[in-house]
Amino acid sequence: MKEEIIIAGFGGQGVLSMGKILAYSGVMQDLEVSWMPSYGPEMRGGTANVTVILSDRPISSPISHNFDTAILLNQQSMDKFEPMIKPGGVLIYDTNGIIRHPVRMDIDIYTLNATEECARRGNTRLFNTMMLGGYLKVRPGITMENTFLGLKKSLPERAWRSLPDNEAAIVAGMELIRKRNP
Repeated sequence: MKEEIIIAGFGGQGVLSMGKILAYSGVMQDLEVSWMPSYGPEMRGGTANVTVILSDRPISSPISHNFDTAILLNQQSMDKFEPMIKPGGVLIYDTNGIIRHPVRMDIDIYTLNATEECARRGNTRLFNTMMLGGYLKVRPGITMENTFLGLKKSLPERAWRSLPDNEAAIVAGMELIRKRNP
């Protein structure tokens, strides 16, 4: 098993944190893991992406140019990374701010209206964990137990009070993700 994942969006959407949670979750599951962030100089509003590789064998390189799964959170990321998904791969995206929806017919496409749901719940900080939950529903390679352990490991102790809300957001993301009809 080897899965190459790209998570991309604007800084401030929790892109790097989502990748970090996924990477720690893979470590908790005794997988080989690579976490490679890329971001512009802006703290918020600039582009950010992270490549996560999960494997049951040693990983020879942290660099990927084609991905099994893409989690795309803005139009710029959609434009850049949709063509880089392997045929038969998975694209997951939040529809908020997407003007040109994906057009490929050789991949599975899923939507998760996490922006809308987080606004309804009154906590936009749960966006990334809700998107992560959607990913885990579609690609269930990491157990829920290890995901929750990875979440705790990725947060500083002062933020542990937010663990129940983030765990609930992961579960909500699993329930809310929908496969898009072609």
